[in-house]
Amino acid sequence: MLNDYVMSYWGILCLLLTILIQGIIASSVKARRQNAIPGKIDESLGHQDFVFRAHRTYLNSLENFPAIFGAIVLAILVGVEAFWLSVLVWGYALARIIHMILYYAIATEKNPSPRSYFYLIGLLCNIGIFVLCAVRLYQA
Repeated sequence: MLNDYVMSYWGILCLLLTILIQGIIASSVKARRQNAIPGKIDESLGHQDFVFRAHRTYLNSLENFPAIFGAIVLAILVGVEAFWLSVLVWGYALARIIHMILYYAIATEKNPSPRSYFYLIGLLCNIGIFVLCAVRLYQA
C-alpha cells in the first residue's frame, strides 16, 4: 500500500511544508513590526499590508487543510486509484502554492482576485477526491 500511494504521500508532505513555510513567513514579518504583540494582528490592517496578506494566507491554508487531508486519508483507506489520487493531490498542492504566491504579490480587494481562481482549482481537486471516494465506496 505504501508504494501505491507514494506520490500522494509526497503531495501531503508538500502541503505540510507549504503551511510550515507560510507560518514562518507570517510570524517573521509580523515580529519585525515595531510594537508587535505576539498572537495579535492589528485589526486596522488590510490587503495593502503584507503582514495582513501573509497572516491570511497562512490562516486560509490552515482552514482548508482538514478537508483535503481527510479526503486524502479516506481515499487511501477505501483504495481509490492511486494515479488519479496523486493527480488531484498535486493539483491541489500546486494550486495552493500559486494561491500563496499571488496573495503575497498582489494587494487587492477585488473579488474575485487572481488568487481566487487558484483557490477554486484547489477546491475542485478536493471535490474530485471526494467523488473518487464516493465512486469507490459505491462499487464496494
